[in-house]
Amino acid sequence: MPLFERPRRVRAVLTVVALCAVVALAAAPAFAQSEASAIEELRQEVERLRAELEQMRSEQQQSSETVEMAEESEAEMAESASAGTDAMADRLDELERQIGILAEEMEREQLGEAAATADRSDYGYGPAASKIYRTGQGLSVGGYGEMLYERFDSTRDDGADSGETDQLDFLRAIVYFGYKFNDNWLFNSEVEFEHGSVEEGGDVSVEFAYLDYLWKPELNVRAGLVLVPMGFVNELHEPTVYLGARRPDVERRIIPSTWRENGFGLFGDVGPVSYRTYIVNGFKGEDFSAGGLRGGRQKGSEAEAEDFAWVGRLDYQPVPGLLFGGSAYLGDSGQDLTGAQGEEIKVGTTIYEGHAEWRWRGLELRLLGVRADLDDVAELNPALGLSGTSSVGEELSGWYAQVGYDLFGGRAGDQELIPYVRWEQLDTQDSVPAGFARNPANDQESLTLGLAWKPFPQAILKVDYQDYDNEAGTGIDQFNVALGYIF
Repeated sequence: MPLFERPRRVRAVLTVVALCAVVALAAAPAFAQSEASAIEELRQEVERLRAELEQMRSEQQQSSETVEMAEESEAEMAESASAGTDAMADRLDELERQIGILAEEMEREQLGEAAATADRSDYGYGPAASKIYRTGQGLSVGGYGEMLYERFDSTRDDGADSGETDQLDFLRAIVYFGYKFNDNWLFNSEVEFEHGSVEEGGDVSVEFAYLDYLWKPELNVRAGLVLVPMGFVNELHEPTVYLGARRPDVERRIIPSTWRENGFGLFGDVGPVSYRTYIVNGFKGEDFSAGGLRGGRQKGSEAEAEDFAWVGRLDYQPVPGLLFGGSAYLGDSGQDLTGAQGEEIKVGTTIYEGHAEWRWRGLELRLLGVRADLDDVAELNPALGLSGTSSVGEELSGWYAQVGYDLFGGRAGDQELIPYVRWEQLDTQDSVPAGFARNPANDQESLTLGLAWKPFPQAILKVDYQDYDNEAGTGIDQFNVALGYIF
């Protein structure tokens, strides 16, 4: 991005954040009276129970004195008074328990339920991103962060100098802002700060910002800047929910995570089946490259909307821990792009993927495969000035299999220690038009061996080694350490 455009983009993002805050503050008075009333009622109930507790304690003291007097006179009277004292002690314990419960409830009301925990995923979003769905009326705040150390081999597989420089990067710091207006309407957003500083090549972006209308579990409506529901990582990309210091290459270069676009659609759960289906603005095909589709994302920023796309996803969970699913994307990516003779280049784009996951007694197994097909690439290449091995791929394909096992599974406590292995294969030029050639460096495979430690569910340390190979013999292996957290 040109330097003079960066401040403008940062100001635009900060303006969106400010507007979100204004909306939240403007909506707050509408609920302040009812929330204040609920808190006052809880306070009065706590005070009533405390008064009753004090009275019971006074009566217990009097009863104890009666017992002492009775012991000096008649054994039968002592036994009767003692039984009454035991009953009174039980009542005191029950009152103290009720006061504790009410005090906790009053504290949650005063916090506006902002303290919902990041302990599970809902409606296709990560544990921290979906806190708003477990929040009472009002504001929800969450987030996550990642720091990544990468140490590259000094040589490529062919013996040449790798030219890479080791780096330690605060990869991203995320803040989620959500607001639940009532039982049906809510707003949710993610603001991302990348690479520590905008002055040193970092960036600030809105990753998603949408409104939900929650009608019933089977049918709900979503509109705004949404995450495209494909693969595992694009929606569930918080560092504690996937293994590997770095996201899988298949889910970065073919499914271009993090991938978000402006759109609207439906989502819900029907028994063991969950679904999401959206209409979104299409890719911008003139930014495709031999390396994949990633450059074609429009990210909700003044997105060209001459072409739209449909994306849908289905997941089936027959039993807890076992998941089968798939997704598909279909649309044009030309956005009114024309060739040398003025002909329209539509660049029809189809992506489809299938995935499966099994979690059982500490075992975690993932399998994903994806393929993308592009039309009109023979016309797209000259329009973009591409030749030789620089062609955009007509077909892109990839898959990976990953397995991990929690060595602490079944033990008491929250800690997890997970050795893991992942095998990936991908080719962003699986097929190119006649007259162009494939670049063998884009046909790659990798083996990742690593260990992840969670001292508690919201924090993770991941260490792994990645062995890269490609058909050109220019693979560069690397060692990674990642620190992540969610809240």
